[in-house]
Amino acid sequence: MKRLLCTLFLFSTLLFFLPGHAEPQRYSDIYTDSFDTVITFIAFSDTPEEFSKTSAEVHSLFQLLHKLYDRYNSYENEGIVNIYTLNEKAAKEPVKVDPLLYTLLSFSKKHYQEAKEQTNIAMGKMLGIWHEYRESGLADPAAAEVPPMDKLLAASEHSDIEQLVLNPEEMTVFFADPEMQLDVGAVAKGYATELVAKMLENTSIHSYIISAGGNVRLGNAPLDGRPNWGVGIQAPDGDKFAGSEIAETLYLSDCSVVTSGDYQRYYEVDGVRYSHLIDPDTLMPGRDFRSVTIITADSGYADFLSTAAFLMPYDESRAFVESLPDVEAVWFFADGSEEMTDGIRSAAKSAGAVNKKAKP
Repeated sequence: MKRLLCTLFLFSTLLFFLPGHAEPQRYSDIYTDSFDTVITFIAFSDTPEEFSKTSAEVHSLFQLLHKLYDRYNSYENEGIVNIYTLNEKAAKEPVKVDPLLYTLLSFSKKHYQEAKEQTNIAMGKMLGIWHEYRESGLADPAAAEVPPMDKLLAASEHSDIEQLVLNPEEMTVFFADPEMQLDVGAVAKGYATELVAKMLENTSIHSYIISAGGNVRLGNAPLDGRPNWGVGIQAPDGDKFAGSEIAETLYLSDCSVVTSGDYQRYYEVDGVRYSHLIDPDTLMPGRDFRSVTIITADSGYADFLSTAAFLMPYDESRAFVESLPDVEAVWFFADGSEEMTDGIRSAAKSAGAVNKKAKP
């Protein structure tokens, strides 16, 4: 749970007028203490008090989920059993966990085969080595090194997700392989964002957009007369890529837009970029794309799929996405070119989509 995978720019305006009713207004809030990223919450609400109360609930839930899914820090002094705790104790005996953590682990194990074994939360030991070398390389670029392959191979021997034993009755977690470690970074922010969206279903605020480090969750359409929210996918290298900081804009509502890319969490060795997105087959960063964006209903599912789609060659990645119901994707390549599934073209600005307000 380190720096954001990508940035998506949000577009909205202010007012929607309903005769005889209060005028819902656009409010926004920013949280900087969860998931090591900037989280933006934008919503239309009848009153500032209503928005403030809901925003506090959103913030509180993000803070809790951040602590539960954190592999780098312990919060046992707060009574929280998290990924860090499991990596320390779950090989010794089954550890009882919060349902919000248990369901994330169960979700990830369930979808592992569906994602062609590309998104594997049991690769924590091997990913930990890449993390160590990346942090060292960022701290001292002149001394940056690539992890030795023999070290990576040895760690990868302890990445069998079947050794993650989950007991739904007891809500416990056990590592059958005592050297296995978990890392839920490939799914945590998206899964957390979806949990926040489900919480919002029980409030009076349903027109909203949440951006959590590249995981964007859209509620009902904005209450300003436009049919959809606009979500801009960041160009991988700012205005050096495609001549703009925004490589594509999608006009959507009631869904999730999640991007995995190689341009936020990376370091360089001898002029070669090494991103955090590690192929479980080669144990090296994926290099087929600059970014892959997944569009589907559930933000956790989108986050899980975006990692898998990024780590496959294009033909395989596209076939994978097209085999899944109600899932669309946008791919960006190193040469600046873009591909997308047919189902998302009607929402893409580059394909002529517009997002105009209805005339009075």
